[in-house]
Amino acid sequence: MHAEISFIGLFLQASLLVKLVMLLLMAMSVLSWALIINRRKTLNAARNDADVFEDKFWSGSDLSRLYQETNARRDTLAGMEQIFHAGFKEFIRLQKQGRHQDSLLEGTYRTMRVALSREVDRLEANLSLLATIGSISPYIGLFGTVWGIMNAFIALAEVQQATLAMVAPGIAEALIATALGLFAAIPAVIAYNRFSYQVERIENHLANFMDEFSTILNRQSAAGTQ
Repeated sequence: MHAEISFIGLFLQASLLVKLVMLLLMAMSVLSWALIINRRKTLNAARNDADVFEDKFWSGSDLSRLYQETNARRDTLAGMEQIFHAGFKEFIRLQKQGRHQDSLLEGTYRTMRVALSREVDRLEANLSLLATIGSISPYIGLFGTVWGIMNAFIALAEVQQATLAMVAPGIAEALIATALGLFAAIPAVIAYNRFSYQVERIENHLANFMDEFSTILNRQSAAGTQ
């Protein structure tokens, strides 16, 4: 409680510019945590949905029936389901056109690659903003600190007899800006690195499924031409 009162007191005593810096850093910290919570939910859902669909895919279900199930929910598909749906839809379309096997598989793979790219873009949404907060917050805090200390020493120079008690509050309020900058930056940097790694793992998982699915379609196409 004492620390809270001291922080509020130092904030109220700070200069207008330092107050604005502190408010900006607190807003960036709140935004950072909102992004962290949102990305965590999104990535957890993506992993869980991929595991559920992959279990269903490898359970021996008929691909046409599985396609019909996903087609009924085509407006809400994401991740592995979206890649499967887009690939199989293109496979059927090209097959009806009587395309050669190589052209058929190339077009199907290209369609799934586009779906994969869109999924990765969805998973990476706002990660760049998180990285920006993590990189610039310490510098914004340092700017507030330098400005506050500069004002403290300017005020100190205007008095006849300077004491540590006179300059200490100004320096303390200035250093809070640096603390807030680190408070905003550290979670953002940690979350960005962790989420980037998770997105990379999910992308590899989806790419492996895409390759395996392409192999299955290749065999199905070859069997149909015999």
